[in-house]
Amino acid sequence: MSGVGVLDKAVVILAACVDGASLAELVERTRLPRATAHRLAQALEIHRMLVRDSQGRWRPGPRLGELANAAPDVLLTAADPLLSALRDATGESAQLYLRRADERICVAAAERASGLRDTVPVGSVLPMTAGSAAQILLAWEPPEAVMPLLPRCKFTGRTLAEVRRRGWAQSVAEREPGVASVSAPIRDRTGRVIASISVSGPIERLGRRPGDRHAMAVVRAGQRLSGL
Repeated sequence: MSGVGVLDKAVVILAACVDGASLAELVERTRLPRATAHRLAQALEIHRMLVRDSQGRWRPGPRLGELANAAPDVLLTAADPLLSALRDATGESAQLYLRRADERICVAAAERASGLRDTVPVGSVLPMTAGSAAQILLAWEPPEAVMPLLPRCKFTGRTLAEVRRRGWAQSVAEREPGVASVSAPIRDRTGRVIASISVSGPIERLGRRPGDRHAMAVVRAGQRLSGL
């Protein structure tokens, strides 16, 4: 709590309405007095931070989305210099991936300036069935989210268990012939994995065990981007 009473109560009200809430449900979930909960919910409705659905229950309003869209992406802002530093430290191209259903998207990258390299343009859509970044994005997911994908994956459940144990992933010619990669998780403040940070390059430079060479640097970069 911030110590600003009315603000703290308003935030509690907003959180209680994520899945919809009647006045009775608000009182039960927030433990606020009925009159206080009603007054704050009505005020938040006036400011379009809450709206009423067809059943009269309060739900998150459009103003919250407008404010969220206007805010800079903290992760991407922080990632740009760290990806460049990771590229310079390892000598390999570095990428940041987010999961979208059964795909992963490269949302930021720092490419090696010259020589043989693995180029993944920002915006590239890659499968969740191959590559060390895919392993990271799946390893900490619940079984019901992983099992439908596993039959199509080039890695196994045992691979994902090993990723969880050591905290990083590697792949060799898994996504693309001749390419090796190393990835590590980026977590939110609750510890949930929200993204993967990676380096990738030709096998002849990274070797058949690229994690031996680059895991420590990639893990440290992931830790620095976690909890933002």
